[in-house]
Amino acid sequence: MSDFIQLHILTAYPPSNPNRDDLGRPKTARMGGVDRLRISSQSLKRAWRTSEKFEESLAGNIGTRTKLLGVKAYDVLLGKGVKEKDALEWAKLIAAQFGKCKSKDKKNKLVELEIDQLVHVSPSEQKNVDGLLDKLVDEDRAPEKEDLELLRKNTQAVDISLFGRMLASSPKFNVEAAAQVSHAITVNQIVVEDDYFTAVDDLNNNEEDTGSAHIGESAFGAGVFYIYICINKSLLLRNLEDNLELANNSLSALTEAALTITSSGKQNSYASRAFASFALAEKGPQQPRSLAVSFLDPIKEAAQDKAAIARLKIQNENMDKVYGACADSRYEINALTGEGSLDEMLKFVTS
Repeated sequence: MSDFIQLHILTAYPPSNPNRDDLGRPKTARMGGVDRLRISSQSLKRAWRTSEKFEESLAGNIGTRTKLLGVKAYDVLLGKGVKEKDALEWAKLIAAQFGKCKSKDKKNKLVELEIDQLVHVSPSEQKNVDGLLDKLVDEDRAPEKEDLELLRKNTQAVDISLFGRMLASSPKFNVEAAAQVSHAITVNQIVVEDDYFTAVDDLNNNEEDTGSAHIGESAFGAGVFYIYICINKSLLLRNLEDNLELANNSLSALTEAALTITSSGKQNSYASRAFASFALAEKGPQQPRSLAVSFLDPIKEAAQDKAAIARLKIQNENMDKVYGACADSRYEINALTGEGSLDEMLKFVTS
């Protein structure tokens, strides 16, 4: 039986645009018959896994998502004195182990070294690539079939273990994600607003032209977001080859990042950095469930954060009444009332 860790997080964002759609406007979703702001799970996960907290806590155990593995290999081979034709051929053979490469382009010979889709490469796999490049240079030869066995199922890469990996061309090296992350969605109805702005030319002396040098618009929204995260700790341990210390470091880093790290979109324009106002952590083997239903009816109170916390707690209690205890143990922090602490929350999720 699996052990689950569930996180229910409420974070208030001021006017901001942390995650944009194809038109540059804040992403939205319709829920409970009204429009809500939305931050995609992909945006959240990227912000967390590229954060300084992840880098500091999990150095050496974080992978790289890239299409340019072959291009980098080509540059290394060329820099070590391998002939251009050989470097191109050898680098393509290496890149092809991680995914289908793009078609040739007469205008850019390096295009065929790019992998069609982003691939998550673990540190151990990158080490295999680096070692092979050195070997090919030392022995002055092309890679053979056995040299190209570069992929690994058990990667010890925390981000791959948490968020998974899919390799269409090599499915046996796929990794099932141990962490599921919801899209963040506001508990309240929203209206996306437009900010009309102008920019002035500092060198304009107003003698010939008194107008603005630039006119534009920027869309934004504000609200309290609910985020739900479910982590299968049993699966995380399997993905990390039963390395309990690394699994706990992963849980700690992910939890802290989810509570303190904001998506990077439009930060220079809005400075929308926000810590969670409230978080509830749950542990146990019970079937996981989101508490998003708490906000199907949008919150209309002015104090949205307080109302959201109250709603979440009531829904959690009612779930327990109907289905039985939905967790063995719980811990919460409330930054509005000063209850609980981040340190204790991290101890709870890793104990």
